[in-house]
Amino acid sequence: MAVQISDINDAKEILSGVITTTPLMRDYRLSSLIGTNAFLKAECLQRGGSFKIRGAFNKISRLSDEEKKRGVVAASAGNHAQGVALAATLNEIKSTIVLPVYAPLTKIMSTKTFGGDVILHGESFDEAMAYSHELAEKHGYTHIHAFDDELIVAGQGTIGLEIKDELPEISHAVVPIGGGGIISGIAIALKNYNPDIKVIGVEAENFAVIEDSLKFGHPNADKLKTTIADGIAVKSPGKITLGIINDYVDEIVTVSEEEIALAISHCVTNNRLVVEGAGAAGVAALLAKKVNITNDDNVCAVLCGGNIDANLLARILEQVLVRQSRYITLKALVDDRPGRLSTLLDVVADEGANVIEVFHLRAMYLAPLGKVGIEMLLEVRDEEHGEDIFNKLKGMNYQVVREEPGEWEE
Repeated sequence: MAVQISDINDAKEILSGVITTTPLMRDYRLSSLIGTNAFLKAECLQRGGSFKIRGAFNKISRLSDEEKKRGVVAASAGNHAQGVALAATLNEIKSTIVLPVYAPLTKIMSTKTFGGDVILHGESFDEAMAYSHELAEKHGYTHIHAFDDELIVAGQGTIGLEIKDELPEISHAVVPIGGGGIISGIAIALKNYNPDIKVIGVEAENFAVIEDSLKFGHPNADKLKTTIADGIAVKSPGKITLGIINDYVDEIVTVSEEEIALAISHCVTNNRLVVEGAGAAGVAALLAKKVNITNDDNVCAVLCGGNIDANLLARILEQVLVRQSRYITLKALVDDRPGRLSTLLDVVADEGANVIEVFHLRAMYLAPLGKVGIEMLLEVRDEEHGEDIFNKLKGMNYQVVREEPGEWEE
């Protein structure tokens, strides 16, 4: 085995005083929903917003003086970029970071804030990676791989040491998989502590590559689609990490985009934690009951990152509210006379709903002459509350229709 528990213990010493020992929190709501003891390892609160500083600092701090003088280069979907930039700055060396052109703005700006020179190149992580190797060869930079490096894996493994120290009775660790660095390190740390601990990997359904990689040695690129879990949208795991996954990981499951979105909302609503799509993958698997557990288990989901674009977060939260029937759309016809809209809205207000948006529509509704179509986006308590308002308006002889949420083919 390329990475030993001793390597992870060495990384722990190097990272002492550099990283944050992130909290391990009991998630009472999740525990209730899945019927067991659920905990969250909040790496979204780590320096740089994700676990990546662990591996990056463990690698960069060990470079020779000559290597430090030349500087480092890395490619990233976003989080590794920040980890490398921060680790390089802490070691007082230059860093050049290649990000895909569609990387979230929050990750681009944070990388610059941490001292990295950012280059946007390519439409995917893999294209950015290829260009970073070109820069390393051209300028003599030391290339810092995002996951396929023994020192990187050892650094990420310190998360596993913290989990077993804070939750000695852990039975399951549920960990997102992209390139495999974090799950590899955690699996080695936990399995050396207790081989009976189940390590469950979670991939985005739209970007699942591990199963084919284990079976055939390479993923099926034709199956890949876009995903809100950009932090784990990696086309191929590493050679080092794939071997560790094969030896140490008990099971791999996938989660849909809707399940990831629900998990992000869950973390915000119930734990006051902002988590990105990749970071929420473990919670998504638990909420969707894709992990086999019993009532006596102690399950820990690793929230590997919290670097999500604010606009995307807002859209996700709104869509979850729609899917939970917290937002509903009602369309009604009223007489096209002064005061009729006010009367309609008074009924809605009396029923305890909040009007988010309201539109007058004449031509596009083809409303009968002398009538006007009113479309209302309402915030309600739940499905039953929405139905009560709908039935109230019907009972008052309003011509009213409930508009169902749109579903789009990908």
